[in-house]
Amino acid sequence: MATKKPYEMSNEELLKQEKTLKASVYMLLVTSILILLIGIFLLFYKKQGFNAFLAIPISFVAIIIINSNLLKEIRKEITSRGL
Repeated sequence: MATKKPYEMSNEELLKQEKTLKASVYMLLVTSILILLIGIFLLFYKKQGFNAFLAIPISFVAIIIINSNLLKEIRKEITSRGL
């Protein structure tokens, strides 16, 4: 299913998409920070070396960047419509 561009969405769709994206970006950020802290703890205090807890937050960065850029586009469209 192809996603619509922000200028193709209705006002309700824009507001719903903004709410959803904002929540997903914040959840991914918090999750990434927590996983990174666990990975650092395991690396230095448990002497386990490099582990998956260090690689997972790095992979989340791309998703966070894509979602935050889309959120900026949606917010720009919302302000241009005066909502």
